[in-house]
Amino acid sequence: MGKKAVHLVLIGLLVALGASSMVSCVSSRSTNNPLETVETLDLEKYLGRWYEVARYQHPFEKTLVGATAEYTLREDGRVQVVNSGFKKNLDGKYSDVKAVAWRPDETQPGKLKVKFFGLFTSDYLVFALDEVDYQWALVGQDSRDFLWFLSRTPQISDELLEKMKAMASAQGYDLTDLFLVPQKAR
Repeated sequence: MGKKAVHLVLIGLLVALGASSMVSCVSSRSTNNPLETVETLDLEKYLGRWYEVARYQHPFEKTLVGATAEYTLREDGRVQVVNSGFKKNLDGKYSDVKAVAWRPDETQPGKLKVKFFGLFTSDYLVFALDEVDYQWALVGQDSRDFLWFLSRTPQISDELLEKMKAMASAQGYDLTDLFLVPQKAR
């Protein structure tokens, strides 16, 4: 994907996330209840690579497979985010997008903000987590329009997938359109 195409994808990401934030109250997946986020989140333990195991499809990543998120601590205490994946298939063209994340309120450890391109800020709500080993996490938004199942490994057991699905459903997510992301180890 050329630079121009990457920029178009990124603009699509901004539009999609912005639209979600503005119209969440009229969304078909919307609920009046905010997500119940985790009570503890050790950012140091959360750093590193996470594989997208499953997600809701959106224009900004609809053609991406092998998607990962890499989190590293910056000198200013914020978290550098690099979201990446392969276009259309696991041997497709690699692309990545950088962002920065932070916790705006230390009393709500599972509620983070992510800023893309220095322009657009979105919620990043961790609502379920392997709080012992930090091997899996569920991330979404109050609108229920965005959902990611994350794991430290490219594949997870059927048992863990079902557990994650049950946790997402309990938080008001409709899993009819859940997309299982093809992965390969990197």
